[in-house]
Amino acid sequence: MDKAYEAKKYEDDIYKKWEESGAFKADSDSDKESFTISMPPPNATGVLHLGHSVMLALEDIMIRHRRMKGYEVLWLPGTDHAAIATENVVIRKLKEDQGIENPRSLGRKKLVDEIKKYVANSQGTIRSQIRKMGASCDWERERYTMDKSLHRCVNEVFKKMYDDELIYRGERVVNWDVALQTTLADDEVEHEEKEGILYTFEYLTAKQTGGEPLYVGTSRPETKLGDNAIAVHPDDKRYQHLIGKNFDVEWPGGQTINVTVIADHDIDPEFGTGALGVTPFHSKIDYDMWLRHREDIKAKPIHVIDENGKITNNIKGYEGLTVIEARNKFVGELKSAGKMKSEERYIQQMSISYRSKMPVEPIPKLQWFIDVNKQAIDWKGKKMSLKEAMQAVIKDHDIRIIPDRFEKIYFHWVDNLQDWCISRQIWWGHRIPVWYRQDEKSSDTHVGLEAPEGDGWKQDEDTLDTWFSSALWTWSTLIDPDIADDHSLSFDELLSKSPDFIKFHPTQIMETGYDIIFFWIARMILATTYATKQIPFETVYLHGLIRTREGKKMSKSDPETCIDPLDMIEKYGADAIRLSMVIGSTPGNDTRLYEEKIQGYRNFTNKLWNASRFVLGILEEKNVTDEPVVDYDNLTDADQWILNKLNETIKDVDDGLMEYKISETGQILYDFLWNDFCDWYLELSKGDKQNLAVLYHALKNILILLHPFIPFVTEVIWSQLPGQSEMLIRHDYPKPDGRKYNWKSLDNVIEVIKSIRRLRGENKIEPAQKIAVNIYSAKHYDDLQNNQEDIIRLARISDLVIDKKGVKLSGAATDVVNGIEIFIPLEGLVDTEKEKVRLGKEIGNLEGYIKGLDAKLSNDKFAKNAPKEVVDGEKAKLSEAENKLEKLKEQLGNL
Repeated sequence: MDKAYEAKKYEDDIYKKWEESGAFKADSDSDKESFTISMPPPNATGVLHLGHSVMLALEDIMIRHRRMKGYEVLWLPGTDHAAIATENVVIRKLKEDQGIENPRSLGRKKLVDEIKKYVANSQGTIRSQIRKMGASCDWERERYTMDKSLHRCVNEVFKKMYDDELIYRGERVVNWDVALQTTLADDEVEHEEKEGILYTFEYLTAKQTGGEPLYVGTSRPETKLGDNAIAVHPDDKRYQHLIGKNFDVEWPGGQTINVTVIADHDIDPEFGTGALGVTPFHSKIDYDMWLRHREDIKAKPIHVIDENGKITNNIKGYEGLTVIEARNKFVGELKSAGKMKSEERYIQQMSISYRSKMPVEPIPKLQWFIDVNKQAIDWKGKKMSLKEAMQAVIKDHDIRIIPDRFEKIYFHWVDNLQDWCISRQIWWGHRIPVWYRQDEKSSDTHVGLEAPEGDGWKQDEDTLDTWFSSALWTWSTLIDPDIADDHSLSFDELLSKSPDFIKFHPTQIMETGYDIIFFWIARMILATTYATKQIPFETVYLHGLIRTREGKKMSKSDPETCIDPLDMIEKYGADAIRLSMVIGSTPGNDTRLYEEKIQGYRNFTNKLWNASRFVLGILEEKNVTDEPVVDYDNLTDADQWILNKLNETIKDVDDGLMEYKISETGQILYDFLWNDFCDWYLELSKGDKQNLAVLYHALKNILILLHPFIPFVTEVIWSQLPGQSEMLIRHDYPKPDGRKYNWKSLDNVIEVIKSIRRLRGENKIEPAQKIAVNIYSAKHYDDLQNNQEDIIRLARISDLVIDKKGVKLSGAATDVVNGIEIFIPLEGLVDTEKEKVRLGKEIGNLEGYIKGLDAKLSNDKFAKNAPKEVVDGEKAKLSEAENKLEKLKEQLGNL
């Protein structure tokens, strides 16, 4: 073996060998129990970022573990067409690279061809980057959301939903992204706190109300030009006499509207004036209110703002103005007319597009929707709505969410789910499978998998929301592509004749970021329960976000906060970055990542490499060419101790991985290799005590256990292990050997050595200085005597006395572990008088520090006002300081 492990020297070659060996390939004809993960598809045009890297590391650990345990494993990779993002990238490139000012002028076909060409050239990038992470996925089954077989599934589900009257077309107020010129689903809208102005102005005159003028407050005065109602709370005594009345309102500038005063329980009488102008076409809340009261409201809604964010021709004197221009003009006219009462700055929730980061404009449009409340799905013998089925699978524990606290968040979202707007006004994506034909006599609509026969048919211009096709991901990817083109087969036949669907669905786990639980997880449950009558997955594992050392969110706009996983792989190897992202990262919680942390786990791979070189060197020296057999009748205390530790580790790691406790099991393996095997067993296995078979057995199992976590370095070392012809990726997972070992003997010896080392450190004894030690224990006398050479060597002792009992020594550092008394005479080792002075000073400083912390924590003002984490932090400091004080006083007493 080379003296040092250089990851980039091996990783690409190893991955190629794995792939060529067929180790990643799943067999749908196998009788083994299946274990399936559908890889969350990154954008086809994207590059590997830390979110992908975490996902790949976690899923690969799960996959490799189950594969070694004998499951028929399928990890299906793929990419997403990412409609809005991809179209925008290509449009921008056409503008910048080819000088095409308006790429849509190319026409639909040419622009879509440009996008296809760009995607084809880009997909190879993300594939190679996934390989760099060591992801052992089945590349022969790779899918893309625009594949023909997936397109067939999209159209099948659309038609099925349309026939079941779940999909409908209607005019509704939608979230309109003015910048991208398309609609957005509710959960594609982010809400940011921004400073706004609450304008309060006269709406109805005193003459109209028969008393005081009626004022309204709004942050968007320009929309009041299109009101058709004023809403008040039914119990608000100020407005009782106005409810049900109609008024003509002539605004300064000439626009006249007719409004009806309505009573609605959603109105907050404490906000502003308690009266709200209702603009149905520019607020979803107002639109719903109008639907509730449409029989009472005289005037029809007015369309104020168009798709370009400008005022429509419906508003006299404001035609063609931008929203801000119209606002400024209207506010100025109100002031000039003496109608403006006040302008107050306040913090409001602004709706922002998650994609363009620009404000979202609610406007009325003819769109396609999925009805989530119509009872049209048969689920477990009951007729349910899509929403009810989504609730049932979690309530009935068909699907488990890790961590379970996210169930509350899931239910909150599902309980408030509105009909899903699935149409988008872009050209890239799955085009809505609806055709129209109209002449003077009739108009026809056709919904189907293919265009209808005959002339005059025109397909709907819109495409489907990207999440519609992504919602089918776990099962549409398992449809046999060879039969997808056969339109004589029904949808149910497509499923029943696809071997992969039969063998590998439902999938076992969906591992993804908690930030897309609504975007994707919930929609997969919605679409899959409806279309296949199955759950998409048994478990949802939600990882957190990767943050900087300071806890900031990593952002492309702030390059200093970003870590490029590919740079880190080049520098430290894939194994190091994999470990750095999973150990210490628990489900649903954000984790901090920085280069020093990755470097620290590179040191762990080096530790494994060096330990393996040590063992392999001994095996080579002794001419061991095959796997040696352990003689269980001739084991030292150290052998029994490490074999027992190995059994415990195998069980704990296997059980943990079966329960998806990735971080905990990674930490167990880290501690076992670094502490138990390297720091203790290898140190205790010197000279005549070396047991070649146990060394080999322990190292072999360490490599197998670590392989799911750090596959590259373990595979390299495995190839050097005598007697192993098969690649490690194909090896069976170990089981505890079932033997009982006398491990306690050495456990006590190790605790004694640790205690002596600690006492040396506390009393500032030089590491190289050999010392005298007295140890007394009747119960453990034989164990201590049998291992006294190791105690002398590892604790650096010149004179060791081991007895069943003895006199307590004065002027000695002392400790008691497991009933064993330990004494280190300090005379001659330390300057007693100087040490007394040093300890006294340190004790005085610490007592002052503790007094200050006590005063702070006793202060009611601090306890009430400080954040909980700050108070807890101060309490932790106090506890640590008190423990340290106790130790210092003990040391002073020993002197």
